[in-house]
Amino acid sequence: MANDQQGPPDIPAVKQRTSQDIITPEIYAQANKLRIGELLVKHTTLTNDQLEEALQIQKEDPEAGLLGEILLKKNYINPNDIVKVVCQQMNIPYTSDIKIDEIDPEVVRDIPINYAKQHELIPIFETDYQVTVVMADPFKENIVNDLASIFQKDIKIVISHPIKINEAINRVYERATSNLVDSIEDEFDETLDLDGPIDILDATADEAPVIRFVNSFIFRAVKEKASDIHIEPYEKDVVYRFRVNGVMKEILRQPKKTHAAVSSRVKVMAKLDIAEKRLPQDGRIKIKIAGKDIDIRLSTTPVQNGERIVMRVLEKNNTVLELKALGFHGQVLDNLEELSKRKHGVLYVTGPTGHGKTTTLFAILSKINTPDKMIITVEDPVEYEMQGISQIQVNHKIDLSFGKALRSILRQNPDVIMVGETRDQETAEMAINASLTGHFVLSTLHTNDSASAPTRLIDMGVQPFLISSSLIGVLAQRLIRVLCDDCKTPVEVTDYQKEILGIKTLPTDAQVYDAVGCPKCNSSGYSGRTCVSELLMISDEIRSLILEKADSSVIKKKAVEEGMVTLRKDALSKILSGITSIDEVVRAINYEDEH
Repeated sequence: MANDQQGPPDIPAVKQRTSQDIITPEIYAQANKLRIGELLVKHTTLTNDQLEEALQIQKEDPEAGLLGEILLKKNYINPNDIVKVVCQQMNIPYTSDIKIDEIDPEVVRDIPINYAKQHELIPIFETDYQVTVVMADPFKENIVNDLASIFQKDIKIVISHPIKINEAINRVYERATSNLVDSIEDEFDETLDLDGPIDILDATADEAPVIRFVNSFIFRAVKEKASDIHIEPYEKDVVYRFRVNGVMKEILRQPKKTHAAVSSRVKVMAKLDIAEKRLPQDGRIKIKIAGKDIDIRLSTTPVQNGERIVMRVLEKNNTVLELKALGFHGQVLDNLEELSKRKHGVLYVTGPTGHGKTTTLFAILSKINTPDKMIITVEDPVEYEMQGISQIQVNHKIDLSFGKALRSILRQNPDVIMVGETRDQETAEMAINASLTGHFVLSTLHTNDSASAPTRLIDMGVQPFLISSSLIGVLAQRLIRVLCDDCKTPVEVTDYQKEILGIKTLPTDAQVYDAVGCPKCNSSGYSGRTCVSELLMISDEIRSLILEKADSSVIKKKAVEEGMVTLRKDALSKILSGITSIDEVVRAINYEDEH
């Protein structure tokens, strides 16, 4: 293709066409010359009686319009019938069977899918001198000229029904996208693993190098199961980092000059304002990679050297795991099973951001999701889609907050309510009042341990008597990385490590392992994550302490006396079982708080 030739614009939205859109004045002009009525009777299902009726209407009412318009309004023909008969008379080929499987996806590489859908066309075959294009309307001369400019070849037109063309577009472009992903994977070592920067310095947001580069690092993030992509501009370069299994790692650096193009491309994908660089923006990107539906939550924040970009990567087809598979075991698992059977009360899951609280809530919901229960959730955003549950997405732009959504939910008379996060007094009090009126409520809270939850609610302004009468349990959890089975190695535990773990000797059957790193785990030494937890069951004694506004340390001490296994002890059991390492547990859990 010549450098001075430009392709069609990437149209952001496809206009919903009316039944008249396909019938252009040129088509009517051709139709009138070819005695349209006779042709339609000959080549379509139109009958002579229907034709006579339309001719009579046209004769009696000069404002009725052209014959084709009258027949369309009477639903005697469809819009494509006129095109079909005109094309037959003008020797333009017509096909009702587009052989989709025989179309090479490479032939559509220069035609954006939105443009193809807007103009109802798809290239199906390319030779050295000619490109065959299937169109619904062959009389759009400007579109044919565009195609000739794009391909720099003669354009041969074939006509088909718009529905057939749209089906071909969907299937061929899906294969083209799949091929792109495969090629990105094949070229990975030539892009993101290069020692030097990728050549995107002179690219704009719409040019292929930037698009390919952005596709590459998103694909790599999905491939490496990264939960977040961070793009951080500094004075001289831009740092790309992934968060994998809760740990940040640097992927590559690029010259500062590349950042504007990459930032603009990512914003275009998320339908954000590329001109606005002074204010934070939030958006979403929905893509499909290797058959997986990926939902990316995008956040941009202006910093000193440009815009910092964070992309949260979510797989929409995530399956909800069972509690045992998440890492819960022993008495905690048994107690969670018991709590999930309660008819009313509030169960909180606490922990830092990104430590699996929502995943745990949905594991509990999956146990109680039966046809005889009505379950409604309020989330920000909806991360798991579960059959049989009504899910509400919080929308701050229209002032749909957790509190407002929860207020409307209560009028729906549900059995179980899940509130994605308790952030303020209004949400907390409404959740508690819902439990007191016979609802089972699940929610999350940001506290360091389970015993701090009642204190946090009191700090929000919730009355202690409401907390003590409604709270049935608080689960605190952390996610820790699991050692790679292929490369973990046994180690001797030092006296200093024993002191950190709070033990004097190891059990005789215990073996502690350390991370090493191998190709299977991307040299990290770890593969996947599991949960460590503590579950505070609200007994009568603990209710009394909550009423007295007792300190969290007092509540925790009482809970331990009643048999609660702390986060530290649960983590220790996973170290001694060879599931994780001492270094990983020390990284994930603040041991100083437990001594």
